[in-house]
Amino acid sequence: MSDSTTVRIDRRTHEDLRRLAEERHITVSEAVARGVRLLRQEQMGQQLAGPLADDERAWLDADLR
Repeated sequence: MSDSTTVRIDRRTHEDLRRLAEERHITVSEAVARGVRLLRQEQMGQQLAGPLADDERAWLDADLR
């Protein structure tokens, strides 16, 4: 087993997490890791959907000049 730590969550969340992990035949730790990955992907999606910064716009338009 890899290095680990304790994360405090309320009992209802723990039960939901345990149930989700059981349904997917994965460990609770794997379920948490998947949740973290999904949150990162969501964050990247929001950043990509946002407006371009001036330097990004200039870079994309560079070959049009």
